[in-house]
Amino acid sequence: MLKIKFINRGFKNDLVLVSGWATDWRIFHSLDLNYNYISLIEFSPSNFTDGLSQYLKDNSVDKVSMFGWSMGAFLAADFTVKNQNKVKELYLLSIRKKYEPEVLKEIKDKLEKNKTAWLYKFYMDCFSRQDPEGLSWFKKVLLKDYLKGFELLKLYEGLDYLSTAELNTGVLSKAGYLKIFHGIDDAIAPFKEALEIKDKLPNAGFVAMQKTGHALFLSPFFKEIFYG
Repeated sequence: MLKIKFINRGFKNDLVLVSGWATDWRIFHSLDLNYNYISLIEFSPSNFTDGLSQYLKDNSVDKVSMFGWSMGAFLAADFTVKNQNKVKELYLLSIRKKYEPEVLKEIKDKLEKNKTAWLYKFYMDCFSRQDPEGLSWFKKVLLKDYLKGFELLKLYEGLDYLSTAELNTGVLSKAGYLKIFHGIDDAIAPFKEALEIKDKLPNAGFVAMQKTGHALFLSPFFKEIFYG
C-alpha cells in the first residue's frame, strides 16, 4: 500500500522525499528546502513506482523533483528512468552502485538474533563523529521509535529489494537535471564508490560534503550547501 501526504509549504515546485532503509518519512522532518513536499507515509519498494505514478496522475501533477536518500536513491533513480517526462530534477544522496547480496544476508541473520542491537549500530554508523548536531537531533527525535517500530518483515523486504537494486547509469547519463550529494565520512556507502558512479554520469553535479556521513542531509549546513 502506498500512502502519501502532500505538505504545502508555499512554493511553486514539489519534491518527492524517498527515505532509506530502516527509516521513514520522519527522517526528513528537519529538512528545509524551497519546495512543497510529497511525503511517503507508507510504501513498499515493490509498489513505489506504480503507486507514485498513479498519485501524480490522480492529482494532475505534471512534473516533480525527486530526492532519494540511500535505498531511496535507488527508488528515485528507477522512477526517473521509467518516467523521465515526469521528473524535473533528480537528487541522489548517499548512493552506491549496488549492495552485495551476501552482506545483506548477514544483516538479516544479525537482525534475527538481536534486531535492536544491530539497528542501533546501523543508526550510529549513519553519522560522522564530526556531525554531532545531526546525531543529536536523531537521538532526540527518532532513535527510540525507530529501534522498536520496524518489524523484521519490513526490514527484510527492504534488504531483498537492495539485493537486486542497481543504478542504471546508462539511462541516467541522458537524464535531465541530476545532482549527487555524498558525505566524505560515509561509513555505509563508501565515498570512493560515489566518485566511480559520478564518472559514469558526466551530466551530473557532484557535491562532496565535509564532516558528514550517511545521513548528510541532517547536517545543519545542508541547506546552505544544497543551494551553494
